[in-house]
Amino acid sequence: MAVDTKASPLVIFGLDAGDGDLIKRWAQEGYLPTISSIMRRGCWGTLTGPEQITEHGVWISLLSGISRAQHGYYHWRPLKPGTYELQLSNFREVDAVPFWACLQGSDKRVAIIDAPEVDIVAGLSGVQVANWAPHNPHFATCAEPAELLTDLRRRFGSQRPVEEKVDGSIAQDRKIYRGLLEQIEQKGALSRYLITPGRFDLIFVGFSETHIAGHQFWGYRPQAQKPNSATSENELTRAIRKVYQAIDRQIGLLLTELPERSNVFIVSQVGIQDDYPNLRLLEAFCRQLGYQVPAESAPLSLRPLALARRIIPEAWRISLSRHLPRQTRERLLADQFRSSTNWRRTSAFPIPAFYTGFIRINLRGREPEGIVEPGPEYEALLDRLEADLKQLVDPQTGEPAAKRVARTVELFGGGPPSSLPDLFVEWFPTPYFKRRVVHPEAVLVQEELQFHRNSHHTHTGFLAAVGPSIHGRGEIGEVPLLDLAPTFLSSLGQPIPEKLPGKLIEAVAHG
Repeated sequence: MAVDTKASPLVIFGLDAGDGDLIKRWAQEGYLPTISSIMRRGCWGTLTGPEQITEHGVWISLLSGISRAQHGYYHWRPLKPGTYELQLSNFREVDAVPFWACLQGSDKRVAIIDAPEVDIVAGLSGVQVANWAPHNPHFATCAEPAELLTDLRRRFGSQRPVEEKVDGSIAQDRKIYRGLLEQIEQKGALSRYLITPGRFDLIFVGFSETHIAGHQFWGYRPQAQKPNSATSENELTRAIRKVYQAIDRQIGLLLTELPERSNVFIVSQVGIQDDYPNLRLLEAFCRQLGYQVPAESAPLSLRPLALARRIIPEAWRISLSRHLPRQTRERLLADQFRSSTNWRRTSAFPIPAFYTGFIRINLRGREPEGIVEPGPEYEALLDRLEADLKQLVDPQTGEPAAKRVARTVELFGGGPPSSLPDLFVEWFPTPYFKRRVVHPEAVLVQEELQFHRNSHHTHTGFLAAVGPSIHGRGEIGEVPLLDLAPTFLSSLGQPIPEKLPGKLIEAVAHG
């Protein structure tokens, strides 16, 4: 019997970087009763796919159903195609709109609140609020209709922006913790206010607090404490769990305002794990093994920045740079990136990134001064890079340092990418900073960076679902991330655009 989708609203709760292992454990232990109920009455699984090779832009792919190969977003500071320039990216310019853009011109009503990495979509019936309480916002808070912001601020007060602070003091961390709890409470009240008055066919509520808490309080976890540590438990020891609990409570309150026949999804794009930045390792790899050739030196007297780098110790430079405006730091980095390489002798180079590594081939016809010929020469260079990366060893464990080296053409198909890197390098995550990595021909060394965070993201997400359209029960295993958007559209009774490569998720598809 077909399900009446008009009578079954689609309700999606997005937990930004909500860790699937933590969710499953805490749901089982009774700390997340709302999510536990959804899992028990419905189904749950692990989101996977090549889109998660890097955490940047996963929400864009998840909500649009568009692959990275199509939208090209992979980092917040990518290489500008056709240049050797680094640029701060703006996902508002990415050609990938969320699946609810397909509802334009229909009678479907939407309530979209803080969908991650998503802008307002014009021409929809209902309400939309973007960047009310986001993680690392790329644009100012906005709403549709525009006057809605004034009403929300009048009723609920101004936003309480909370962001992570690397190496914050315990006093600062406590302030962030309390701010997150207040922000969750405000988000829940605001969302209930928006969805209560009328009927909505689609509701999306995003919570970024799981992302911020996961990073900020990672080192306070009981598992992170050293054996026989004298450190006493404090309010931050369970801070991550309490943030998840606060969100679980708000989800429960929101569901009491919605029809029982709703199709409800809990979705997270990636998780959190131990790790430290690896930025300098890939830079050292490309330079010391001869892939990237330094620019010919000019007299230090003609290069004040180079002279400063030579004279001022690394630790001092890091400390000083913290006081510079972000735009200044980004300009200095871009200048150094462009000017420190002899591009006419360089075959491959890294695009600066803290965790997952990006390597770009200096390809003739694609890069301004490319020297590597497309075809067999390009493939042979990828072979050599991959072989060298697989020989890297972490001397602290004696095991390989690179967990995975993935070619873009194998992940996403097609030929050499126009905007994406040619290689993605996934390092083995470690609970310590990798100062040295050994290759048979070189020892790669990196110093601590200004950004010295103790956690990074996993490459899988989480999904749980329950409702009249959802016939799956229990664990359903791995679910391709790109299958979500077409499945959501099907739940709304909408046709699936041909440009979406994903398929319907059998266990949760409308039937």
